[in-house]
Amino acid sequence: MASQQDELKHRITTKSQQNEPQQTEQHTKSAHDNDSKTNKNINKSTRKQIAKRGLKSLTIALTIPLLLTLIDISLFGSSYQYVSMEKPFWFPRLWALHLACLGSSLLMGLSAWLVWAEGGFHRQPIAMLLYLSQLGLSLAWDPVVFKAGATRIGLVLCMALFGVLIACFRAFKNVNPIAGDLVKPCFGWAVLLSLANLKLVYH
Repeated sequence: MASQQDELKHRITTKSQQNEPQQTEQHTKSAHDNDSKTNKNINKSTRKQIAKRGLKSLTIALTIPLLLTLIDISLFGSSYQYVSMEKPFWFPRLWALHLACLGSSLLMGLSAWLVWAEGGFHRQPIAMLLYLSQLGLSLAWDPVVFKAGATRIGLVLCMALFGVLIACFRAFKNVNPIAGDLVKPCFGWAVLLSLANLKLVYH
């Protein structure tokens, strides 16, 4: 009888020992699955936070220059002299100048945001200075030319704007090629501005 009991205990112990590695393996697998789910949830939450910050920064990058340009146009963008003088049919009208100015403001804002997102302003602080310079020159043109009537100074501003846009294109392209490409249409706006300025000088 004692022998049977000892044999039974031996069998139970042996079976328990055989099942223990399987239980340990299942527990390890379950813990690994839980860790994977937790990591996925954390990564998903992190991506959402990054996306929200990116959208917020993009909105700011586009809104601020566009708002400044709209204020500039509303305060200084009217010119009876420019509207009333005779112009060829292909010559830019005042509304076209304003529309091109707004478009350029949006493109430069988006381009600058792409550079910022790549960390370009930290690596090349001159890129930020160039962006702010072109924004300042574009905002200065209306009050200088239309309000003050300083058309020759306006030409100087146009030449400076061309130079700054070229520098922006090179600096931005080194950080992000798409940002550099977005600067290219802004040269067309600078050409329109120069044509309008020349017409006012030699009117």
